[in-house]
Amino acid sequence: MLLADARGVVTAMDRLSHSASTQARRLSGRLVVGTVGAEAAMPYTRAVLSLLHTRHPQVQIDVRSLHFADHFDALSRHDVDVVFLRPPVPDGIEVQHLATEDRLACLPASDPLAERERIALAQLADRPVIDVPPQVPRVWWDFWAVDPRPGDTPVRYGPVASDVEGLLHLVARGEGMCFLPAAARDLFPRPGVSYVEVTDLPPSTAGPAWLRSNRTEPLIKAVVRSATRIRVTNLSASLDSASATRS
Repeated sequence: MLLADARGVVTAMDRLSHSASTQARRLSGRLVVGTVGAEAAMPYTRAVLSLLHTRHPQVQIDVRSLHFADHFDALSRHDVDVVFLRPPVPDGIEVQHLATEDRLACLPASDPLAERERIALAQLADRPVIDVPPQVPRVWWDFWAVDPRPGDTPVRYGPVASDVEGLLHLVARGEGMCFLPAAARDLFPRPGVSYVEVTDLPPSTAGPAWLRSNRTEPLIKAVVRSATRIRVTNLSASLDSASATRS
């Protein structure tokens, strides 16, 4: 049933895309896309931007790398139109979910726990967590710091980092630890840093985000349509794979 539903959605979107082809060719302008960490390298980001370019070749797409401290402010200031990021997000911002991914503990290589294949969250209770600048919404960093912890265990914060490189530098120096998406293991290998699975840590999600007040802007709608198509196509492919496996 799910496979049939997914294929039906893909077919409906194909029809919608065909009927809107003339409008798509007319759409033009400049779309400024922000990315945080390694989001520009993630498959879903590249797929959305590639589809967007195919559908709207007259749209100029500029991609900018943003720090922790400004990736939400950049939206509010209208410096960027959309940001590929990892939720949660503060009020007034919407996200199109594209991916779900485990989070890993990022530890100094000298930490005894760094030698383990997997650990429990409670084992990290006494490790200081790298913090972020005060302008970063706490709703975002509380999630990434896993604060609060089960049992109301207080989180002890360490020094502050403004971006991923600064974060990893502090971890490598042994000044604290952090939690990052599983992709960081391949995308951010660094001397002095180890990644360890955490058995009881909820996963993270990812996708493009935009200001709710801008949701009707033509370029934002074009991003949302492309992201929706990528998500539905990926769902259909996953269901096809699962169906083939069962057969």
